[in-house]
Amino acid sequence: MAHFIEARATLVGDAIAGLLAASGGRLARLDGDPDIRVVLRADLDADKVAVISGGGSGHEPAHAGFVGAGMLSAAVCGDVFASPSVDAVLAGILAVTGPAGCLLIIKNYAGDRLNFGLAAERARALGRKVETVVVSDDIALPAAKQPRGVAGTLFVHKVAGHAAQAGAPLEAVAALARRVADSAQSLGIAVSTATIPGSPRSERFVGGQAELGLGIHGEPGVERIALPGAGDLARLMTERFSATGPLALLMNNLGSATALEMQVLTQAVLATDLGRRVRLLLGPAPLMTALDMHGASVSILPLDDAIEAALLAPVPVPAWPGAVRIAPPVLRPLPAELAGESFAPSRDPAVAARLAAVTRALIASEGALNALDAKVGDGDTGTTFAGARAVEAEIDRLPQADPAALCRALAERIGRAVGGSSGVLASIFFAAAASALTDGASWPDALEDGVARVRGYGGAGPGDRTLLDALIPALEALKSDGLDAAAAAARAGAAATARMDRAATGRSSYLAAADLAGVEDPGAAGVAMAFEALAAAR
Repeated sequence: MAHFIEARATLVGDAIAGLLAASGGRLARLDGDPDIRVVLRADLDADKVAVISGGGSGHEPAHAGFVGAGMLSAAVCGDVFASPSVDAVLAGILAVTGPAGCLLIIKNYAGDRLNFGLAAERARALGRKVETVVVSDDIALPAAKQPRGVAGTLFVHKVAGHAAQAGAPLEAVAALARRVADSAQSLGIAVSTATIPGSPRSERFVGGQAELGLGIHGEPGVERIALPGAGDLARLMTERFSATGPLALLMNNLGSATALEMQVLTQAVLATDLGRRVRLLLGPAPLMTALDMHGASVSILPLDDAIEAALLAPVPVPAWPGAVRIAPPVLRPLPAELAGESFAPSRDPAVAARLAAVTRALIASEGALNALDAKVGDGDTGTTFAGARAVEAEIDRLPQADPAALCRALAERIGRAVGGSSGVLASIFFAAAASALTDGASWPDALEDGVARVRGYGGAGPGDRTLLDALIPALEALKSDGLDAAAAAARAGAAATARMDRAATGRSSYLAAADLAGVEDPGAAGVAMAFEALAAAR
């Protein structure tokens, strides 16, 4: 798998250089040995307790991304998914620890415990005051003797950093950090593993499956499940948490889950029994990732006044999402002017049958049209055409017996429910046809008026590899030979687009002729399906 790197051997150092360049002078790094990679605050306050964390790289923005006032004083960065060396951790301790001492926040992995632990012992031998806290928040294996430290570690960073910034002594900072570490709980879910930069991707997932309780280094989960919908997944995960009382919830993107997915999953978690006890929300955001893992983790922390104040305190750390209080959504009514025309329902069995046939055909073709569009566009034509669900749901409330009103109603329903250029063009098409029908035009002539208006607004014409290449010949055949001929002409027109080497509009217009060769325009294919359904419904 290709990656944007210079060389695997210099990956972490190069990434740190990029982080510092983007920090505006907030951050610094230790210099002198390229294998000692320590990012620290440029504005250190030696009179306050230093808070240090770190571990393997690949979890960005953790840990270096959380260096700043009110959070970490320094982060020690190892190679990808590998603990930093004892010397690197010791260098970090010595660089930032003053008379107030320092707290080491350690994720519960053997390498981190050993390297951070030995560095702490060596620092104490050199006269530094050092306390440690080990975070083991992963609840994937309830009976595990050594639970892993995962995203709940970030709660400890924030609370300990806040206490240190406020001037608390080392003993108080450490005690608070341990209290947070002991009560934080986390659980992860993913549908892909992580890809180490410079290495091929490892595939162990079957389509439609997910791993529950996997770690942040790509290690397998404790349970492989068929991936349910977001609501069921949220219930499955939250039922495994045991905390009581008001909670903070941290929604962590493990790497490559989309913002849309994370927002859906966040809402689903908040809708659970556990979610209804959430008082503070952090994220959704990529906070402790696993490179490009397509997954998410849920972390919770019971709240008291001190912890809540610490989580709410703002920090000048761009990667930190901040905590927000959960509040009911603000809902405002649609503008009254949007209501538009009211339509009196009327019944025409033939029209109803044809509408039902077309909407069913377009809904059923969603997957096929999306797959076709994925070859030449953004893979959503089927979903756009499946906006026919909005019409299907309204068939019995449409003015079926009034052609002009029916077209106006279709224009309104489609314009509201169907996005993208196809939706607005369909709305224009039916609105223009409605005007022509009102003026006494026949159905074929009215539909031709609709095509003319679409061409005027859309800028495409015959031969431009659009839905018009199926629609125009279909309407010509309809006028002279009827629906069967129209369906055949639409299908032939759609097939012809596979031989066209250019597209005038849409995302296909950015593709080379070789990318278009042999692929039907998905919009034209959708039009052909609609006419075939119309012909079959008679």
